[in-house]
Amino acid sequence: MSEGRRFRVIGAASGVGAQDQGCAAGPLAFHRSHAWQVMSGRAHVHWGETLFAPQEASPMQRIASVCRRLADVVATTLDAGDFPLVLGGDHSVAIGTWSGVARHLGTPLGLLWIDAHLDSHTPASSYSGAVHGMPLACLLGQGDKRLLHLGIPGRQIDPGRSVVFGARSFEPEECQLLQRLGVRVIAAGELERDGFSACLDRALAIVTAGGGPFGVSLDLDAIDPQLAPGVGSPEPDGLSAEDVRTALRWIAGLPGFTALEIVEYNPDRDRFASTANLLAALLASVIEVAR
Repeated sequence: MSEGRRFRVIGAASGVGAQDQGCAAGPLAFHRSHAWQVMSGRAHVHWGETLFAPQEASPMQRIASVCRRLADVVATTLDAGDFPLVLGGDHSVAIGTWSGVARHLGTPLGLLWIDAHLDSHTPASSYSGAVHGMPLACLLGQGDKRLLHLGIPGRQIDPGRSVVFGARSFEPEECQLLQRLGVRVIAAGELERDGFSACLDRALAIVTAGGGPFGVSLDLDAIDPQLAPGVGSPEPDGLSAEDVRTALRWIAGLPGFTALEIVEYNPDRDRFASTANLLAALLASVIEVAR
């Protein structure tokens, strides 16, 4: 990342893809929080805009609409030389974020997907029908056609340079899809066996292979719910907040780091603003190093 780059926060205030749609309020709640007021005092950080899903349409049409608009905003942000910080909203907004990055680049990118879940269902395999369990599959060219090819034709991310990190709750159909496509999964068992640092090194070796551009999509449910209670799909025994902050600080200094997305902040489930404060700390981990 270049010295002096401006950071543009983009709110993606959609919860249409989630069972608990309280995460739709996440971007605006964070924008009103004390944590953001402190952060917004930095001259190189500004809140660009907040996007909302349209009200008058089917759920899939609403998700497709907000993702198309998000792709436009992310691509325009990168075209202007700014660094996009996308805040969800449910994880289906990732379809828009990374499609926008791919459009700017003109090619699929590497992606580090930090999440308690694999998010790699298709409508045919999903147990719940919730689209926030499908975005990674969509970015890999699998799923509802309305959510595909929003940035460039075909896949938006390179499966050989993409890693799911920290997963601890998933279904066999998702594993089979990712294995078939060549996406590396570093699940909770491997982290427990080999340690966070060794696993992070493995993940980064993959996503940065060849020196190409890459991004990070962080679902806050990857972090232990005792530390990040404000999420819609908590899973016990998650990552430590400090490990994730350390990882982001390291990643922010790597060449090719192109965008950051943090999703699934649900203010209705937060306790004493702990998740909002953590969200601010995670953003600061990137901003401070990049400057």
